[in-house]
Formats: sequence, C-alpha cells, structure tokens
Amino acid sequence: MTTFDEREQAFEAKFAHDEEMQFKAQARCNRMLGLWAAAKMGKSGGKAEDYARSIVTADIEEADHEDVVRKMTADLQGRVTSDEIRKKRAAFLPDAKEQILSEAS
Repeated sequence: MTTFDEREQAFEAKFAHDEEMQFKAQARCNRMLGLWAAAKMGKSGGKAEDYARSIVTADIEEADHEDVVRKMTADLQGRVTSDEIRKKRAAFLPDAKEQILSEAS
C-alpha cells in the first residue's frame, strides 16, 4: 500500500468518525430539546422520555431539523414559538457536542 493510499484511508476513516459524532450530537441535542418541551407540556418521567425519543425519531425521518421544529411547534400549541424552539436547539447543541466528545474520550 502506498503512502497516498494510507493517507486516503485515514482521511476516509476520520470523515466517517466525524460524521458519526455529528449524528450522535444532533440526536443528543434533539433528546435534550424533547425533554425541555416535555417539561413545558407538563410531562415527566417515562412520558417525558417517550416524547424525547419521538423528537429524535422525527429528526431521522427528514434531512434537516426543521421537521423537529414543526412537530414541536404543533405539539406545544402556542406555548412557545418556532423561533424559541430554534434558539433553544442552538443553545443545546454545544452542550450535546461536548457530552458526546467527553463520552468518546
């Protein structure tokens, strides 16, 4: 195997790892967002966890996070706006990334 082939494989492995970490961080962020929304709806315990899982699943179904925003806006029925949900998601994402990175270490 040539040095070029080794470098190419290393780059591909790093890219795959980075994509996996990004996916996990997005899922963690959506879980955090789901728990936040569940609390706004008065859900706790298992019902809050179930709702958070539904948010993670909703994000997997479409390519971007707007599907999550739409679902949560409908579920929260005027308790918060779409912009508030987007801001909360933006606030949760760095924490989710940090958690995923610390777990990987």
